[in-house]
Amino acid sequence: MLVTAEAIALRAIAHGDRSVVLRTWTRHAGVRSYLVRTGAKARPAVLQPLARIEVIADERPDRDLHAARELRVRKPFVRIPFDPVRGAIVLFAQELLLRVLRAESADEDLHAAAEAVIEDIDSADDLHVLPHRMLLRLAAPLGFQPEIPDSAEDHFDLEEGRFTQAGARHGHLLAPPYSTALAQLLRDQPVSLTSVQRRALLDHLLLYYRLHVDGMGELRSPGVLHAVLA
Repeated sequence: MLVTAEAIALRAIAHGDRSVVLRTWTRHAGVRSYLVRTGAKARPAVLQPLARIEVIADERPDRDLHAARELRVRKPFVRIPFDPVRGAIVLFAQELLLRVLRAESADEDLHAAAEAVIEDIDSADDLHVLPHRMLLRLAAPLGFQPEIPDSAEDHFDLEEGRFTQAGARHGHLLAPPYSTALAQLLRDQPVSLTSVQRRALLDHLLLYYRLHVDGMGELRSPGVLHAVLA
């Protein structure tokens, strides 16, 4: 069946001399892989990490790899191609999305969150805590959004996903100033942290993901991200 799909390009892998396998996240079906003939029908822009594309493909329910007939950029990047810091954040977001976008079925909330993350990378002016905001934005549709604390709760329990008072019996407890900054991010308030503190908070949020996403594992990209955002 010929399908026109709204998609996000996640990763392109060479397949022979004249084609690639493009792994995507689609609005209509979740994860989809397409066999793409390179050349006139697949300009480099449609294969860029996190490119927002439209795919016209022959999709068959008995196949895991679908034949793409045409690809075009649905919404071109404005600032990402000219900003190495945004480029580093794209690589971080790409690796993250490859780990968490796994469903082979539609998920409108998750799709909207992924689209919003990409738009933020391309358009936001302040990039220093953008990766942190990205992780929190995706946590909601993934099912483990932290709860906003009340005034007496000044520690964040990474295992339970909620704020609490000091005294948790395990070691995954985030104390001030990191728990304070996390609460500010959840309330969409300005955050003031040193570069060392931003790095530590991001590492804690990635630990939070590993505690809640099966098979998440360690990401390779944060080292580069820490360097460019220092």
